[in-house]
Amino acid sequence: MTGGKAALAVSMGDPAGIGLDLTLSAWRNREQLNLPPFFLIGDPEALESRAVTLGFRVSLTEATPENAASEFSRALPVLPVRLPAPVKSGSPDPANAKAVVEAIRLAVELTMTGRARAVVTNPIAKSVLYSAGFEFPGHTEYLAHLATEALGRPVKPVMLLAGPELRVAPVTIHIPLGDVPGALTTEAIVETAEIMAGDLQRRFGVNGPRIAISGLNPHAGEDGALGAEDGEIIVPAVAQLRARGIDVSGPLPADTMFHAEARSTYDAALCMYHDQALIPAKTLGFHDSVNATLGLPFVRTSPDHGTAFSLAGSGTARADSLIAAIRLADAMSSSETERRSSAA
Repeated sequence: MTGGKAALAVSMGDPAGIGLDLTLSAWRNREQLNLPPFFLIGDPEALESRAVTLGFRVSLTEATPENAASEFSRALPVLPVRLPAPVKSGSPDPANAKAVVEAIRLAVELTMTGRARAVVTNPIAKSVLYSAGFEFPGHTEYLAHLATEALGRPVKPVMLLAGPELRVAPVTIHIPLGDVPGALTTEAIVETAEIMAGDLQRRFGVNGPRIAISGLNPHAGEDGALGAEDGEIIVPAVAQLRARGIDVSGPLPADTMFHAEARSTYDAALCMYHDQALIPAKTLGFHDSVNATLGLPFVRTSPDHGTAFSLAGSGTARADSLIAAIRLADAMSSSETERRSSAA
């Protein structure tokens, strides 16, 4: 267990999904897994009800960020955010959407003010939030909005999937596939790769990170025969990044850059769109990959899966990815603190 440090802030996610199940399971196995202290931002009554449904004997305590670490060994600390509507496992209620969003906002605020060490977000159901007026495509964009508001300047978020065998990020995220070619620019590729390189060093402890950059089209465009974007957009980005001292390779055909031998040649991969990045990440590490948002002024991780409403309250949901997210948040924030201390 990590002693003498602020606890990690875990948002509840959609309370009708498996986030509560996973949080309870992680805390129950805290000693066996040697997990760092964390506290849940959510509704204590909903959490207690879910524990009863699952047959878990769990001690809960309403806590503050300041005493969460000291309480963690004896009880699961909960910072209350009350839900206006009762929670039924597997049946999301838009009436609870504002509380779900408030838990995320509060986790960010506490972390940015130093009262928590990092943000770990449980899965949300975006369609449920949309029905209640949520204006952002997903977690990543909302976190960037909160950071932008706090800092008074734009923040560029980068979604990184980090697993035991692969780290990979997409340049474009939650947009339709047909919109990708028009949204892809040399500047966006360069900016995303620079953020990746910086955070790989600062928060992952990778010195001189090597980044493999995929093409957009089959065979990376086949010298223009299968599309012009690779030569016109990606090749100039690779040249600019190399000129700035960043170790990049590409554009590489996406169908041959994720086998074991290829992965041994780089520390992270940069892909052009959502599924091009997430399919290999989830194939290689479905249960233990983590969604980490780079480019933010705070550490944020999340399980690499959704709410799984059909599993909520069943006792069959695996907590592997949340546990990995907690571990990674601890490691990333520790690495950043150590680098700041050594630079001082």
